[in-house]
Amino acid sequence: MLASAGFRLFANPRAARTAPYGKDGREAILSLAAFGEAKREIMSWPGYKPTPLRSLPKLAARADVGAILYKDEAERFGIGSFKALGGAYAVFKLLRKTIWEQKNIVASTLDLTSGRYADLTSHITVTCATDGNHGRSVAWGAHTFGCRCVIYIPETVSEGRCQAIAAYGAEVKRVAGTYDDGVRRVAADAAVQGWTVVSDTSYEGYTDVPRDVMQGYSLMVDEALEQTSAVPSHVFVQGGVGGLAAGVCSYLWERYGTRRPCFVVVEPEKADCFYRSAVAGRPTPAEGALDTIMAGLACGEVSPLAWRVLETGADAFMTIDDEAAVDCMRLLADGRFGDDAIVAGESGVAGLAGFILASPDADARARLDLRPDSRVLVFGTEGATDPEVYRAIVGRRPHEVIAAERSIR
Repeated sequence: MLASAGFRLFANPRAARTAPYGKDGREAILSLAAFGEAKREIMSWPGYKPTPLRSLPKLAARADVGAILYKDEAERFGIGSFKALGGAYAVFKLLRKTIWEQKNIVASTLDLTSGRYADLTSHITVTCATDGNHGRSVAWGAHTFGCRCVIYIPETVSEGRCQAIAAYGAEVKRVAGTYDDGVRRVAADAAVQGWTVVSDTSYEGYTDVPRDVMQGYSLMVDEALEQTSAVPSHVFVQGGVGGLAAGVCSYLWERYGTRRPCFVVVEPEKADCFYRSAVAGRPTPAEGALDTIMAGLACGEVSPLAWRVLETGADAFMTIDDEAAVDCMRLLADGRFGDDAIVAGESGVAGLAGFILASPDADARARLDLRPDSRVLVFGTEGATDPEVYRAIVGRRPHEVIAAERSIR
């Protein structure tokens, strides 16, 4: 159904149905208790509303499964991706912690959005490296809650994504190298400048903020399960540094235990750090320039915190090529199999593209136990975060896709 030169699928021999407990277990990283705090806070933010869970029945019929459910994050808080749930939440927690330490007051969302404690927050600078979406979320969070922001982006990030970050008042710096090079540059510069790093990946000595980021991401799956009457049998989710995948996996693991869905991590073949790590049995970086069209997933190294969850929490790891992502974007835009048109960005389709590639392959179906009654949940993690890049790929602008869909109705 998709143009592709093929895919790789690795069934994880270390997958466990029961999560390990103790100081190194999943609940020491993420938990439903901590998620409850994140959920209450994010739901109180101005403009919060659940994103839609779209059913793709005709595509499901072609793939010979019972249902495909697509969690559409294109309009999350107006910034175009699920990342608003993570980076901005971490910024909020950072500022609230500072106010508590300085004034012994638990600040609310209203306190921060009204500028009540601007005498403190305006002197704080948050920073991170990004391929686009995370930096946009951190910049939005800084703008919303009242602090300064400096964002580092690789040279390959499109100008449209750069301008979207700058629109929230952030200073944007282009740096040589990959996303992972940017992470190291940010850590070094922040130490000198006295800035606070709000990263979606963890590294030695830096785990608290990425944990908050991942905990915020869990709201997506919580919403999705509230929007459907049956538990999915399979979840296909994007890789990247692993924060999203770990947030979703941990939530499902704690909520459903041994009955949790089959969990598949999908990433670009040119940025396959999780696939390589799963095969090696230890964190292993991707090789090469990470030059994939799936810019938000162009990460060469796994987040150690995310790896601790996914090492045994993922049932399989999968890689797809750029051709599959491009064709999946077009499929969603034109409703090729009779489903509603959906605007989805390059990184946003990876999970769905992985499932579509696996669905007609007899060996993949057997290894993943895909059946005619399977219910598959995927996350459309971004919309057209750069409208010009989207137009170049799909052939139409995002508003033209939506207008065409409405005219059909």
